[in-house]
Parts: sequence; C-alpha cells; structure tokens
Amino acid sequence: MGAKEVASWMLAQMTKHGCIYQDDVVDHLVKSASESLLRENSEGNLVLGRAVLDAFMVVSEPSVVWVKPDRYWRWRVDEDEPGREARG
Repeated sequence: MGAKEVASWMLAQMTKHGCIYQDDVVDHLVKSASESLLRENSEGNLVLGRAVLDAFMVVSEPSVVWVKPDRYWRWRVDEDEPGREARG
C-alpha cells in the first residue's frame, strides 16, 4: 500500500464517518503491514509519515481541517479560520 492509496482510503473513511483519527489510520497501516509509511514521534508514538500527510493534503486541501488537540481530521465548516488547523 502506498501513500496515495492511504490518502484515498482516509478520504473514503471521512466520507463515511465525517472524520478520521490519526490513531485509526496508524492502526490500519499496522494491520496492513505498511509500517514503512509511519514514523516515531519525539514521544515514542507511531504517527503518519510525511508521504501520507502530503498525499492526504493533495486530495483534501480545501475541504478538510486538522484538529490538533484531539489528533483527527474533519470537514471544514464556515466558522473555521483559513489554514489547515482548526480550533476544535
């Protein structure tokens, strides 16, 4: 599984559920034996690698925002400020 396929899967999950948590994507990649698309952060946790994040940005740029405190992506709403990050 490549980064583009993961990004498409993430977008499909968002369409189905309205949001997607980073932990769910990490779990999916581990179960799919695609750990090469992950990296370890400074706290020792597995997170998405740059290739997946970049591919997901390409397919979701104008319509999806990242909610940093809870580590998930959701659809953009009118109240969101410009940029990729949302307040909640």
